[in-house]
Amino acid sequence: MRKDVVSLAELRFTMHLSQPMTAEQFLRRHKGVSHRMLVRLKRIPNGICCNGRQIRTIDMVQFGDEIVLTDCEVPSALAPSAAAVPVLGETDSYIVYNKPAGMPVHPSQGHHGDTLGNVFAAQFPQLPFRPVYRLDSDTSGICLVAKSAYAAGQLQGSTRKTYLALVCGELSTGGTIDAPIGRAEGSVLCRCVRPEGKPAVTHYMPLRSDGAYTLLSLRLETGRTHQIRVHMAYLGYPLAGDRLYGTSSEQFPHHMLHCDSLEFSDPETGECRQFSAACPWNSCM
Repeated sequence: MRKDVVSLAELRFTMHLSQPMTAEQFLRRHKGVSHRMLVRLKRIPNGICCNGRQIRTIDMVQFGDEIVLTDCEVPSALAPSAAAVPVLGETDSYIVYNKPAGMPVHPSQGHHGDTLGNVFAAQFPQLPFRPVYRLDSDTSGICLVAKSAYAAGQLQGSTRKTYLALVCGELSTGGTIDAPIGRAEGSVLCRCVRPEGKPAVTHYMPLRSDGAYTLLSLRLETGRTHQIRVHMAYLGYPLAGDRLYGTSSEQFPHHMLHCDSLEFSDPETGECRQFSAACPWNSCM
């Protein structure tokens, strides 16, 4: 498909409520369609149809009506990559990857063709790349990518993830770190705990320790940049191999952090979906 060609994506909903209401009320309140998406659909011929005919968002819909939304998708502008990344699950709404350490999610300076976005572009050249959340380049594990604007809106902020981290030192009890994170003074990359930062909460639980290192299971309430790395360094237990917030070590090729489980509600069915990915370095200690 040429890069200037726009593909179409369809969403179908059946009005299941006994009380008639406007199309906008049904789609926004009961199907989670965003206002931004509705504004875009109104500009597309046959973007919002009911029982085969185009309607306005103020038109009434009633029980049994079939509402079809036809959205425009601009094909990916990313260069396709032939790199193989394991796929843990896939539907028409999303794809779940097991990203290796060393692969950025998004293209950036020095990484224009070796990212997860480039892998997605090779598989789905007709779709834009919409990762629901991002992992650091050297963080391995589960990465969720939405295949449509609707799926992205449904999944954004609704995922529940756990991580495994290997930290320096011995931790025997779990706890919660509630400390705001902001950009470090004079740096575009580093973050630090600072009073004027954004709220950040990390829960951690030790799994095992050999005295020198501790394997932790972690769960986040917020998703700040480098949150786990910053919080554990702030606590005095930086991630093993973290050259930015800890100390470099030839023993570890990169910081030891892995997203090992993911749970979310399916955008189409509402069913709970669960995925897991074995940690590649779990047995290193």
